Amino acid sequence: MRNARGLALGSAILVAGFVAGCAPAAEPGQDGTTAASPPSSPAATASPAPTQAAPTQAAPSSVSPVPSSSAVPPKLSAPPTLTPEAQIETDRLLILAAKANDPARVRELIAAGGNVNAKDDIQDSAFLYAGAEGFNEVLQLTLSAGADVRSINRYGGTALIPASEHGHTETVGILIAAGVPVDHVNNLGWTAMQEAILLNNGGPKQQDVVRQLLAAGANPDIRDPQGRTALQNAERLGFTEIAALIRAR
Repeated sequence: MRNARGLALGSAILVAGFVAGCAPAAEPGQDGTTAASPPSSPAATASPAPTQAAPTQAAPSSVSPVPSSSAVPPKLSAPPTLTPEAQIETDRLLILAAKANDPARVRELIAAGGNVNAKDDIQDSAFLYAGAEGFNEVLQLTLSAGADVRSINRYGGTALIPASEHGHTETVGILIAAGVPVDHVNNLGWTAMQEAILLNNGGPKQQDVVRQLLAAGANPDIRDPQGRTALQNAERLGFTEIAALIRAR
């Protein structure tokens, strides 16, 4: 009985020692006492999750936005609606202003509703007359206002034909760029090139006109009522420079 009690006591001492050996070592506390260190765990040793910064709101810019270059330009004001009587009078005044080569008055009458394609009793419009006479500022105003580049005068010709005849070199360039047909034949059977040769002196201005017409694709082989080409007429009249231009095309 005594041996059994002693054996049990010895076993209890061994178990207590084993448990004490497995316990974590105590760490000294601030007060000098010792406290057991808490067991480490993956959660305790892992790096702390990064703190996500709150989104910052950009300060408003003090610079005004630059307008886009592709912005649609404002539409021009539509001309006023006129009564039939007022329209006739405004168109009449517009043609007179064009014949007087008065760009300021032409601009004013276009803004008032004048029609640049309206014709007078001899079939002149503001556009046709300005083109024929080389009034380039008035011509540009009529083109901006919607001139009909295919319209014809009392001779059945476009504005380009008399402009070519008169040697208005800059006007010829404007009309070609605007799209006036270069091979139109008038009631006399002449193109702009034929008229530039037949009705002038073959000088430098006429040479430049023929050069522009050729560059625009005009056909010098269109014959006049006598069956002659532009080259034949130039040779017949002794316009050697123009003849050379045509041959070199």
